[in-house]
Amino acid sequence: MPRGTVVIDAERCKGCGLCIAACPQKVLAFSGTLNPSGYDVVRMENPEACVGCAFCALTCPDIAITVYREKKNA
Repeated sequence: MPRGTVVIDAERCKGCGLCIAACPQKVLAFSGTLNPSGYDVVRMENPEACVGCAFCALTCPDIAITVYREKKNA
């Protein structure tokens, strides 16, 4: 199964939670940390479960998420 890594731009994140709801693997959660604008930013809570589907990035209205996928060794 492919593995993924989600990188969240904390300064762009507005804490809407759409990415959390969109993640089928339940990888993301609120961090409890506020960014300079006062929003509770999202973080990877279960990184081992990420498959790199990028639903979170596609759902983010602020384009604050980048998803990287590990290449499989053939």
